[in-house]
Amino acid sequence: METFGMALHTDKYQINMMYAHWMNGTAKHKAVFEAYFRTLPFGNGYAVFAGLERIVDYVSNLRFHEDDLRYLSEQEENYDPRFLDELRTFRFSGNIHSMREGALVFPNEPLVRVEGSIFEAQLVETALLNFMNFQTLIATKAARIKQAADGDMLLEFGTRRAQEADAAVWGARAAYVSGFHATSNMMAGKRFGIPTKGTHAHSWVQSFTSEQEAFDKYAEVLPDGSTLLVDTFDTLRSGVPHAIRTAKKLEERGKRLNSIRLDSGDLAYLSIEARKMLDEAGLDYVKIVASNDLDENTITELKTQDARIDVWGVGTQLITAHDQPSLGGVYKLVEREVDGTMQPTIKISANPEKVTTPGKKDVYRIIDRSTGKAVADYICFTDEDEPRQGKQLKLFNPLHTYIRRHIKDYDAQAMLVPVFEEGRLVYKLPSLDEIREYHVSQLKQFWPQYLRKLNPEIYRVNISEKAWKLKQGLIDRYMEEMEFSEES
Repeated sequence: METFGMALHTDKYQINMMYAHWMNGTAKHKAVFEAYFRTLPFGNGYAVFAGLERIVDYVSNLRFHEDDLRYLSEQEENYDPRFLDELRTFRFSGNIHSMREGALVFPNEPLVRVEGSIFEAQLVETALLNFMNFQTLIATKAARIKQAADGDMLLEFGTRRAQEADAAVWGARAAYVSGFHATSNMMAGKRFGIPTKGTHAHSWVQSFTSEQEAFDKYAEVLPDGSTLLVDTFDTLRSGVPHAIRTAKKLEERGKRLNSIRLDSGDLAYLSIEARKMLDEAGLDYVKIVASNDLDENTITELKTQDARIDVWGVGTQLITAHDQPSLGGVYKLVEREVDGTMQPTIKISANPEKVTTPGKKDVYRIIDRSTGKAVADYICFTDEDEPRQGKQLKLFNPLHTYIRRHIKDYDAQAMLVPVFEEGRLVYKLPSLDEIREYHVSQLKQFWPQYLRKLNPEIYRVNISEKAWKLKQGLIDRYMEEMEFSEES
């Protein structure tokens, strides 16, 4: 659990809005916010939700310490000292529902729902989005790489290129959620129990008189787990032959060389030739590890060229989500207290995709009983019982309502689970292995066309007819009010 203060891990406008609510007497008014994203990253057919464990750590330990309050007292806004006293006793007392980590998730469906006073619900927005956006992005990138690797071992090697320490550690965890097998990051290994793997650098070879000496000395120290980097000088004329000699010396001691690593050059050609050399030397058990700016696309290409690579070390492209460096998740108010009752609220935008769906909502995954496969995610108000009771559902595209389907024989899986109730943690955080197993079970629920990384079929995300009618009604009412205002 976090032991350092995270209360100021927020944007200033959150503090200013909290202050304004406090000054206006509306700080205790109830509100409901939902966090979601609008567009799938990397052109993928799904995203992998991650970040809940850190959200739980953050909310559980959310306190304003004296140095936080002292810093706030020095701001140009000149906050009322009584407001700072309010923050001194602050504890999160609301409700949070969330997708489980490892879940396959889709655009415009709530991933996290926060209910509480507007004061507390506003405060947690920035940190919640920060954790959710980054880890979901990396987990999704890792899932794409996992698919391309097609069962091969995957090592996360991104620490030195990550955007600082937190990104390296939590990014390693997100990659592990989606099926990576190990990380080079020792802090992530210690903190989360992720297996750690490492080889050696070119500097090890350069620090000795010869490459052969370097390999021999390394294998002497680590005889049960040596991986030799063979491209410091010349891969096929120097590195691999020297590695073979070291492997033979290990065999004389009753030990085995684990693998060689390729980190530059034509990885397809070099791996094919290195495999031949190793096999001819009777070292068919020695694996070939490849690194060097790999991602799902380069791995796919190398496989089409019959590269003989057993283990993939993936760093920069994964930990920085190189081809899409942000998820773009948002946190929107969907319901607020007015005169003691909760009323749905909508955000209208000139960009149609930014118009929100009002009201507090649940998400159900609709599973066809005849196939055991997911047919749609169904978004409805929390008081709609049809999915829970197995009643016939009308599935229709909210943008193209003529695209519709009725379904009767189905199972409805509630995707949002309670995490905090009245500020109390009610969700037992699963182990990472349990999260990985859940992720695999999620993948099995989907037909391959939704999972492919290139031009995937678009999975249905439908809203209930009741939710759709409310949304259209509020849009119409807003437009009528605007027209009346312009006429008058």
